[in-house]
Amino acid sequence: MSEEKIKAETAAEVPATSTEEAAPKKKGKKKWPIVVGVVVVVLIAAGAGFWVWHEQPSFCNAICHTPMDAYNRTYDQEMGVEGVDKFGNTVADTSGMLAVTHRVTNGDTCMSCHVPQLSEQITEGMNWLSGNYEVVETQTGELIPTERTLSELVEARGIASEEFCLNEACHANEDGSAMTRDDLIAATSDMKRNPHVQQHGEVSCDQCHKAHRASTNYCAQCHSDADLPEGWITPAEEKKLNKGN
Repeated sequence: MSEEKIKAETAAEVPATSTEEAAPKKKGKKKWPIVVGVVVVVLIAAGAGFWVWHEQPSFCNAICHTPMDAYNRTYDQEMGVEGVDKFGNTVADTSGMLAVTHRVTNGDTCMSCHVPQLSEQITEGMNWLSGNYEVVETQTGELIPTERTLSELVEARGIASEEFCLNEACHANEDGSAMTRDDLIAATSDMKRNPHVQQHGEVSCDQCHKAHRASTNYCAQCHSDADLPEGWITPAEEKKLNKGN
């Protein structure tokens, strides 16, 4: 037998690697882009879902500011009906609570108004973990965080208390610029007693406007003819309420 014939028969006896055996290796290499793509999609979906939750009252209640169930209940109420404030008091008309009106009319969430800075979030998170925060007891026996003033709410942001409300994203003029005190005075000039004219010194917005309890007309403590918008109460009525503090 010739050498060429022996080589040919030997080569015929050696099994060649079939395409079926090689295929899995090629498929394995192709799976990596798919796996990475799936992971990316899942992370994006999870991140988007977390961000949506981050904008909801339930996030604040679950992560940083606990307990806040009473605050959440005021936020979830319908506008223009009888309801309750964060202290458990009955309010004749929920239209006087900004948390309700802002959600219903603008679709605002907690984070639309409360814009904490990173340093503030870290501090509050640490205080929550250590229990280093003050609470008051409501009429229903619940414990809720104490009420904060506008000055306290904007302290970490380094802005004036009025800018909590008067800014381009919230109360702005038709040209998109933030409203000023003079703009407010002009907007309410038709009222019997213009509440934005500071005749008795500077009065902070939160002296009248309340988010999670009935707003109060500060002027009505002296002037009986002061207008009361829907859902608002007088300072005398406010004093009668047992707000739990």
